Amino acid sequence: MLHDFMVALFALAAGFTASGIVANLYRMLVKKAEGVAARLGYYAVMVIAGPSVLIDNAGRSWRKKSCSATAFWLAAAISSYWSFAIGLFVLEIALSLRPH
Repeated sequence: MLHDFMVALFALAAGFTASGIVANLYRMLVKKAEGVAARLGYYAVMVIAGPSVLIDNAGRSWRKKSCSATAFWLAAAISSYWSFAIGLFVLEIALSLRPH
């Protein structure tokens, strides 16, 4: 049971790490998304970068007192679940690439 819990935590961390890397790369490479193709690219990137962006925006709003604690923790829970799903995908890719 402890092994399963550790794998779940590792998947959560791997997903949030992948999300942060993609979000920061996008911020460095793209200043403003203009045009239809740029918007479609933005939405495609946000599939992976979403958890990092969501928790960042929620944290800023909570510090400015523009959202409630319930809204912040709901965003944190959604971000965690989303990161976990991305992390499972990352782990699946890593396991399929390892030598047998």
